[in-house]
Formats: sequence, C-alpha cells, structure tokens
Amino acid sequence: MSTGDRPERKIEPPLVAGQRLDRPTFHERYEAMPPGVRAELIEGIVYMPSPVSYQHMRKNDAAIIVLGHYERFTPGVEMIGSVTTMLDGESEVQPDALLRILPECGGQTYAEGKYLGGAPELVVEVAHSTRATDLGPKLRAYEKAGVREYLVAMSEPDGLHWHVRRGGKFVKVPPGDDGLHRSEVFPGLWLDPQRLLARDLNGLIAMLDQGLASPEHAAFVERLAGSR
Repeated sequence: MSTGDRPERKIEPPLVAGQRLDRPTFHERYEAMPPGVRAELIEGIVYMPSPVSYQHMRKNDAAIIVLGHYERFTPGVEMIGSVTTMLDGESEVQPDALLRILPECGGQTYAEGKYLGGAPELVVEVAHSTRATDLGPKLRAYEKAGVREYLVAMSEPDGLHWHVRRGGKFVKVPPGDDGLHRSEVFPGLWLDPQRLLARDLNGLIAMLDQGLASPEHAAFVERLAGSR
C-alpha cells in the first residue's frame, strides 16, 4: 500500500509488530496509520519493516527495469512494484515487484478496490534485513496463496533464489548450464542472476532481448492474445 494513499486519522489500537490479526482488521488499521508507516500481514502476523536501504533499492530497481522491459513486448502481462496485494484471509503484503497475467488473459489476480487481490504469477522480493522473513513466513504465504514463481534477490552475501511451484510446493531451481534463469511461467523471461546482482542494466536487457526473440515467447504472446 502506498503510504500516500492513506488518510491521516487515528484508530485505536495502532498496528504493532508481532500482533496477530485477521486481514480485514489489519487492513482497516493500516489504512488509518500515519503516512510513512510500512506494514505487512504475513500468516496472520503483523510485520513492520525497517527503512529501505540503498543496497535494497539498487537490486529492486534493476528487477523492476527487467520486468518492465518484458511487459513492453508481452501484451497481456503487467509489472507492478510495491502494490498492496491481498493474498488470502491471512496475508496482505507489498511485494517489491511482481509480474502478473492480466485477468482477461486468464491471470490469477484481480482488482480489490484500489489494490490487488489473489496470487500474482511471479513475485520478486529483495532481501537484506528481511532475509529470514522473505525465505520463511513470506515464502510460505506466497506458496499457500498460489504464486507460481518466487524470486528472492539476496544481499551480503549476494545471491538469487528462484523458486518454482511444482505439485503445490515451491522448489528452488538452479540456473541453467549457461548461468541463466528462464521463467517457466513467462516464456522469454531470461535473467542473468550475476548481472542482476551487479546491476548491469545493459547486460540484463541484452540477455532479455534474446529471450524476447525466442519462439517460446512468440508462442506465449499468441496464446495470451487468443485468450482475450
């Protein structure tokens, strides 16, 4: 939820990290918190992240640029950053970035008022101080909700964890022999983890352009068009 979307009005009691709440109660209290307050509900527990670091945003912005470039050449998909996403009755989160198939093309998400409801097909989180959360309760929440691919870009030490949904569970998959990750949900989304972590934007886009020129991507675009 964008902090600028929330009106300034008091509600008692305010959100406190570690509280156990249902999602409607969390949402009501969060909307009433002062601008600048950040909070998420994960598995029914309130989390209030620390201020966002420079290193976090460097990786986050690189991921957004890549996903946005993929969106440009893939009608029927949409990239969104930091949007409030109501996964289910226990979790309301703000992914650092997500890529979704639009509802009219058969996607899993839908409009929930000003926000997003349902499980995005692909979610990206950048983990520094939130490493334990992103690879623990948040991973479980995304898995339970039905997210199909979940990427966690790590800092100190750098690394990229790419999880794919198989049999209802996330499985961490390694890059291919050429060092690239290739999305199973979004054909043509090719990602070099080393270039992402190093914020090599030119290299990231050059590699993605190869994926966008692949027959698999062309077939995916045709399939999305046919589902409208």
